Amino acid sequence: MTISTEPIGSIPRPLYLQQAMAAFANGQIKANELEKLVARATQETIQELEKTGSPVISDGEQAKPSFVTYPLEGLSSLAPDGVIIPFADGHTRQLPKLTAGPFHYTAFANSYLRKAQQYSALPIKQAVISCSAISLLYPQEGIEGYSREQFLADLVDDAEADIRTCLNNGAYKVQIDFTEARLALKLDPGKQVLAAFIDLNNQVLNRFTADEKKKIGVHSCPGGDHDSTHSADISYSDLLPFLFQLEADSFYLEYAAETNKKAVLESIKENLKPNQQVFLGVTNVLDPRVETAEEIRDLIVEAAAIIPIEQLGTTDDCGFSPFGDDTSTARDIAFAKIRARIDGTKLAENALASS
Repeated sequence: MTISTEPIGSIPRPLYLQQAMAAFANGQIKANELEKLVARATQETIQELEKTGSPVISDGEQAKPSFVTYPLEGLSSLAPDGVIIPFADGHTRQLPKLTAGPFHYTAFANSYLRKAQQYSALPIKQAVISCSAISLLYPQEGIEGYSREQFLADLVDDAEADIRTCLNNGAYKVQIDFTEARLALKLDPGKQVLAAFIDLNNQVLNRFTADEKKKIGVHSCPGGDHDSTHSADISYSDLLPFLFQLEADSFYLEYAAETNKKAVLESIKENLKPNQQVFLGVTNVLDPRVETAEEIRDLIVEAAAIIPIEQLGTTDDCGFSPFGDDTSTARDIAFAKIRARIDGTKLAENALASS
């Protein structure tokens, strides 16, 4: 019996990289200087992930200033006053706003994958941002000469390319970060926004074959930034009937931080399709306490009593540092939690095999 286990993506950047990113933003160092430090941090991150025994690794998103905005690097047709995302502790994140068309990605996730492949022979998972998150860049007032319909058509093309180039270059799995799913329900309890997001993402996913979709997954959580969330008060029972309509085979769900875990498992069981696998978060990335392998084993065994074991996997609740300036989680804590997840998953395998 084998239970799959995979990371979500981001790992806290080392202090020297955080300082270099800030210095670059302020014009104090050049791009080539930053690139050298990014390469160093990526290599170190991959080496540490390998030491945890992880069968699948990521680059830790060391090069990304933000898991959302990496496709916009250097794009000139942006204003800073876009959609504001409020978090429970009172802080906010603000997206940029598109000011002119046509829109196209200026960077693709495949560039991160190819660099990571230089440092490891292990299977590498690559995270990409959802089409629906980038759709929030288009302003409500519209753009003269560039309709929302044309923007979405251009966006779907580039979102497909973002995934396809990763698959073509040997990504073990491509994970679509869809963290705005629960937030959509919070902003629009009528569920029209979420339904539109699902439809838009499926326009991208339906361009892939059934075999290709086996390597495509979707991550959803209530947000994780500076140890706070933006939509943890939204029930999974409202989200999952929509989420599992996505034409993907793998789903990575925040779970360890949930208070009513049985209700979450029952909702997953009710909505999970036979071809789909759910990876439950078994480490709470917002809690500095490192879970024991035994605690994680027990979480998995409890879940396996409700969800078919062949459809069950493990992951972390979220990325540990999805925004480059988030220093709320120590780097060594993140690696310790990942190691606990891997060890706990092995303990669960043994416990379920002997039961």
